[in-house]
Amino acid sequence: MTSVWESLTVDARDPARLARWWAEALGYRIVSEKPSGVEIRQSDRSPAIFFGPVTEGKVRKNRLHLDLRPADQEAEVERLVDMGARHVDIGQGDVEWTVLADPEGNEFCVLPAREE
Repeated sequence: MTSVWESLTVDARDPARLARWWAEALGYRIVSEKPSGVEIRQSDRSPAIFFGPVTEGKVRKNRLHLDLRPADQEAEVERLVDMGARHVDIGQGDVEWTVLADPEGNEFCVLPAREE
């Protein structure tokens, strides 16, 4: 027997705001918005990303993060920064990907396009 990946949960001080930011970034849509949290999905299929409310802010580097792989890395980094992401240094050194943080400080990587 195996499990099915249903969702990824993100703690957020403002779940609605962060869910809307990620929905725009990923081309997802909000499928549920309640006081207990906000869920976004690409379609009716799993996995979803669920943003649940917490009172404390982010303190340390994420132990889990998303890697995004756009067709044009430079253009996507610029778009995300224009949306409110910021460049962060988590000690990655000179690498081919770009590390950004969302509006609540959660790190994620923007990878270069796949070589075909």
